[in-house]
Amino acid sequence: MKIAIVCYPTFGGSGVVATELGIALSQHGHEVHFVTYKQPVRLELLSKQIHFHEVSVPDYPLFHYQPYELALSSKLVDTVKLHNIDLLHVHYAIPHAYAGYMAKKMLEEEGIHLPMVTTLHGTDITLVGNHEFYKPAVTFSINKSDVVTSVSESLKDDTNRLFKVEKDIKVVPNFIDMAKHNPSYTDCQRELMAEPDERIITHVSNLRKVKRVTDVIEVFDRIQKKIPAKLLMVGEGPEKETCEKLCVEKGIENNVVFLGNSSEVDKILCFSDLFLLPSEKESFGLAALEAMASGVPVISSNTGGLPEVNKNGVSGYLSDVGNVAEMADNALSILSSEETLAAFKKQARETARSFDTKKIVPLYETVYEEAVSMK
Repeated sequence: MKIAIVCYPTFGGSGVVATELGIALSQHGHEVHFVTYKQPVRLELLSKQIHFHEVSVPDYPLFHYQPYELALSSKLVDTVKLHNIDLLHVHYAIPHAYAGYMAKKMLEEEGIHLPMVTTLHGTDITLVGNHEFYKPAVTFSINKSDVVTSVSESLKDDTNRLFKVEKDIKVVPNFIDMAKHNPSYTDCQRELMAEPDERIITHVSNLRKVKRVTDVIEVFDRIQKKIPAKLLMVGEGPEKETCEKLCVEKGIENNVVFLGNSSEVDKILCFSDLFLLPSEKESFGLAALEAMASGVPVISSNTGGLPEVNKNGVSGYLSDVGNVAEMADNALSILSSEETLAAFKKQARETARSFDTKKIVPLYETVYEEAVSMK
């Protein structure tokens, strides 16, 4: 099958999932065409099975804001016609499903039927999409898709609650390639980041308020008062400066390392003993799954899709949003002994196996077959 994928080419979860999905589909023999404004960050190698088509938006003085949706729709039409695309898979209801629908209608004028699968990831529903200004466009885009999927049961429930959805939303969870998360790195040298007696705690996100990154600092502060520890903060975002100031206020700035955006998250997780994700809202929790796949237990909030990923008392612990004291106590219980930590590390990795690429990608292939049959 020839599949066109539209996503954001960013470090964020949806872009990562879409890119990894395209790579996995190419390994299954499908021809994959990424259509977006920049090559996705994890799309390192193009091949005869993987192609990238850049969406260029002409800069006209007439437009105060450049019309990306219009450029994307036109590029999709050209790509479909040039490469005989069988199916379009868009990640995010707006603007991608909206642009995808316009491409479908333009192609219909030429007698070309293009099935469209829309995957909802969270921000397009719970934050942007729920704004009254965008709500009609989001509802329209969802209902005009041939098949709609969401990355968790929680997000499906949110979508049905917030919008007048006429489609049956299928849950296809995010996934992880367990083969790429082999913890036995030969160059995994903990001393690069911490002293031999220090536990390494890690957080990875875009450092926005919804991630409650100051709670990460608060939890770590409680941990480091009991045991020697280092905190690795991975990512860039608007709350980074606030976190840095909080570390200085608490006098722990020498124990917290801000690493910025990194292409070596796997190696960082190799160093790690514990992962913190105290978010206000997570539609799935891909960062938690990546940690678990690397054998890192997770301390997280119990919001959104996180309870579907992080199994309480098995792969880590869940706490109410904002309950930093309980999160710290749970963290210390895991880190209390080598035996307990080893058990949780093993359990975290075993839990992650249920989300392996080999189990999830065939679910998308089934969805594609359904969409193509709906002519």
